[in-house]
Amino acid sequence: MDIVGKIVSGDFSGIIIRQKTGVDIELGELLVARENNGYFILQVFDISYGSQIPERIRSLAAGLKLEEVSNLSFLDSELSNFILIILKPILFVTPNRYHLPKKLPKFFSAVERIREEDLSFLEKPNRPLYFGKIRSGSRVLDIDVFLRGDDVITHHMLISASTGKGKSNLVKVLTYNLLNETYSGLLVIDPHDEYYGRTKKGLKDHPNARNKIVYFSTNPPPGASTLILDLKTIKPWHLTGIVTLTEAQIECIYLFYNRDKENWIENIVLAEREEGVSAVTLDVLKRKFNNVFGVSSEDGRISFRSSLFSNNSGVTTIKNVVDNLENGKTVIIDTSKLGGEVELLIGGIFAEGIFSRYRDLSSKGYLQNKPCVSIIIEEAPRVLGKDVLDKGANIFGTIAREGRKFRVGLVAITQLPSLIPKEILANMNTKIIMGTEMSNERSALIESSPQDISEESRNIASLDIGEALLTSTFSKLAIPLKIPLFEDIFKVDKKVVKDKTTFRGVDLE
Repeated sequence: MDIVGKIVSGDFSGIIIRQKTGVDIELGELLVARENNGYFILQVFDISYGSQIPERIRSLAAGLKLEEVSNLSFLDSELSNFILIILKPILFVTPNRYHLPKKLPKFFSAVERIREEDLSFLEKPNRPLYFGKIRSGSRVLDIDVFLRGDDVITHHMLISASTGKGKSNLVKVLTYNLLNETYSGLLVIDPHDEYYGRTKKGLKDHPNARNKIVYFSTNPPPGASTLILDLKTIKPWHLTGIVTLTEAQIECIYLFYNRDKENWIENIVLAEREEGVSAVTLDVLKRKFNNVFGVSSEDGRISFRSSLFSNNSGVTTIKNVVDNLENGKTVIIDTSKLGGEVELLIGGIFAEGIFSRYRDLSSKGYLQNKPCVSIIIEEAPRVLGKDVLDKGANIFGTIAREGRKFRVGLVAITQLPSLIPKEILANMNTKIIMGTEMSNERSALIESSPQDISEESRNIASLDIGEALLTSTFSKLAIPLKIPLFEDIFKVDKKVVKDKTTFRGVDLE
């Protein structure tokens, strides 16, 4: 037994153990207190000093030692001075079940470091989604962490961390492992062109990439698809909550759309005047459309400033993306060359397309036979922020509130979760919390967590790169994680291929 301490006091909010001399225990470490009929799993959330010597004596002794006045080695006694570890009980495990604790361990119980066999009840579910390895403090256990993927995806996921803590690496690991599965389609709005792997290792290097990945870019490499949309496929509601519009401008847009249908954008750009619409409103809309769509009027004809939009190409782009998602594929949209407003508009168009498709399938009773769909959005407050949603609902807000009914979920990535409304955060039923130094951001995450992680604030602040806390409606406990480096996955793949076997269920021979 690797005994690290004994229980000396505490209550349900915090069990205190005296640490054994010569033992080091870290914040976030998992420990075990055993009983005849099972064992408690406990987690460290605070560490402090303890002593049987009064503080005034300790202060005097420290001063004497600093001034080298005398030998006070008796004050260094390991029995007199020690370290106290504060734990919270997070699970009670018996041979037949595991559940949240409803009692305390026995007084003076020995507390041990957790062993891998103590977590053998964490089994791989059907339709798994892989997150990483169990972490106990800084020690990584050889136990893979899975949750049921379709539940996690349809009930939305939040990934939150300060800059440089490994958000992008985590998304690559999640999406790479999803390529092994058939239960989900994935729409990745990629503002930095970092997931496909145009110039380095990426999702394109997965064994299933040829059959599972569709890549759209305004500057596609060989084998990829050109990102281009016909103006006729754009609808007024695609702009809602994405492009800033006044009430008069919205009325003008719908006036043209109801009359001209698919030619509404072109006719607004070419219009000299319109009855019932002020010249100022029309002129402002033309400028907005020039900024967003890159279109203007030139000698009475429509002119395009960029290759993203057209009036004779890209008629089937939206349909193609939605069809691929419905077939369980991963669609990566490279928006790295687009402006912020245009990038969000493009993402919103495809998100609205799959949401409308699945809502229609649901009304016809065909939805349960389809794979669920997850939409990954970076810098989520740009479309889910309080200030954005106060101006009017957009498709991302609609999916956050209603998507689970139609098997469409969001993966919202942010370093500022406090900017997202509380009701939206509460709908993110799985949260992967990485290192977060700002206290107000930690508070927003803790308050909206499916589990009680109120004592985890200090632990969250101390998380290193690649370390995380997984809290989910679909897990009975908040799980400390170590996310593998994306590049290391390929080292494992290479060894596995050499051994002629499979990696996470994928035949690599």
